[in-house]
Amino acid sequence: MQTLRQSIRIQRRSVSASDREKFAKKLLHQVQKIANFQNGQKIAIYLPNDGEINPKYIQNFLKNKGFSVYLPVLIGKSLKFAKIGKNFRKNRFGIDEPISTEILNANQMNIIFIPLVGFDEFKNRIGMGGGFYDRTLAFKKRQQNYKNPKLYGLAFDCQEVAKLKTKSWDVSLDTVITPTTIYQ
Repeated sequence: MQTLRQSIRIQRRSVSASDREKFAKKLLHQVQKIANFQNGQKIAIYLPNDGEINPKYIQNFLKNKGFSVYLPVLIGKSLKFAKIGKNFRKNRFGIDEPISTEILNANQMNIIFIPLVGFDEFKNRIGMGGGFYDRTLAFKKRQQNYKNPKLYGLAFDCQEVAKLKTKSWDVSLDTVITPTTIYQ
């Protein structure tokens, strides 16, 4: 798995700056096709790191529509979600996190847009290897007929692999969205 992860990360980082911009815009159009955004929803997004596809157009769209937008914050070995404000600090991985804002648990979110390293057509994902999202979202594996949060993985098309081997703790996504394809 580590070799596969490294290989896809290299591919992801090799996407040109002009393609990154083009794909980020296309991603918003794809998201608008399937996400059922409703007033009052709490929506988590991420800040791109290590070549991840940039959800900035999605974030701007949500902000302009008046949605409450949150970013993940590291709390021990899990994540919580802090409302985007004006003040940030770097976490131990050098990623900005909001400070001095409302912090919620994953089960309080309506939609979580999740970065990933690789995915397959069955909506399985591999992340960076820390297990933060899997630990944070473990409750979804125990929940029957859950509705929230909806989990949308965002990726470049080049991050798709034929089939991922899953582990018992892996939390699959509801949907994977790339600039050209939606896997539901």
